[in-house]
Amino acid sequence: MKRIIPQKLNLEQLATFELVVLHGSFSAAAEQLGLTQPAVSLQIRQLEKFFNLKLLERIAKKMKPTSAGFTLLEHNILINNAIDEALQSMAVHAHEISGQVTLGTGATACIHLLPPLLGHLKQQWPELDVNVKIGNTDEMLKAVTENRLDLALVTLPAAGNNLSITPVYEESFVVIQQAQPRLLLDEITPERLVNLPLILFENGSSTRQLIDDWFQRQGLRPHPIMELGSVEAIKQMVMAGLGVSIVPQLAMSQPQNSSRLCSHPLNPPLNRQLAVVLRQDKPLNKALKKVVDGLLALGAPSMLPAISKTD
Repeated sequence: MKRIIPQKLNLEQLATFELVVLHGSFSAAAEQLGLTQPAVSLQIRQLEKFFNLKLLERIAKKMKPTSAGFTLLEHNILINNAIDEALQSMAVHAHEISGQVTLGTGATACIHLLPPLLGHLKQQWPELDVNVKIGNTDEMLKAVTENRLDLALVTLPAAGNNLSITPVYEESFVVIQQAQPRLLLDEITPERLVNLPLILFENGSSTRQLIDDWFQRQGLRPHPIMELGSVEAIKQMVMAGLGVSIVPQLAMSQPQNSSRLCSHPLNPPLNRQLAVVLRQDKPLNKALKKVVDGLLALGAPSMLPAISKTD
């Protein structure tokens, strides 16, 4: 059986009805509302037509509610209370930062760069959930384009139609080797490194491409003995004395690395830039904006030490 949907109750007419009862006249209600008396009378007639009931009657020159009018006034109190509760609930949503944001990034940034930022976001806005997915730059650009990721933090170069790409963080690469015994490396040049046992990132990653380009600018091509997808796996192999590697300096930020690994700057220097990637047409709700703002601040010199401070 098809449900018949009644005409919607007009809240403005209810408010006018309440004012007429309060003041006892159409003219007094009209003055308070800034309307003409005929306009107020029309609203009352429309309300009575909606219920198909007489709601007001004139007694001793005053407009008084009928029995049906008294019943409507009782319900109007409940209606006003429900509206107030709804407005309060919506106000909470308007000011709260909540919801889920899906962020794509590489393993190195996830392990060594993002934890302070993600911890800060969770501390300040417990209802905000940041879901992190690991992948290479090409995978993440595709996922952002297809809206499977809300945003990504990727290694440049990066490009794509309908994508906004904003550089936010720059760091140097370093050579790492086993702390004891260590190879005698007088100068860390491509020519010196290319003949050493190299443990590099897997082929096809944007970080590996930067390293290969660094060698190729000197006409050299590295032949690694191992290619691994995880910077932590690379470090473990180097700690075991199986070779040397080139990694982002960020990967050496943990104090426990210093006792088993040592690092050296490259000559010529090799740097990489991380960038925030969003669809150009991506709506920035409050939750997503907080994550974007946090990532954009990563390049600030004081960002990481101050990340635990409240806004």
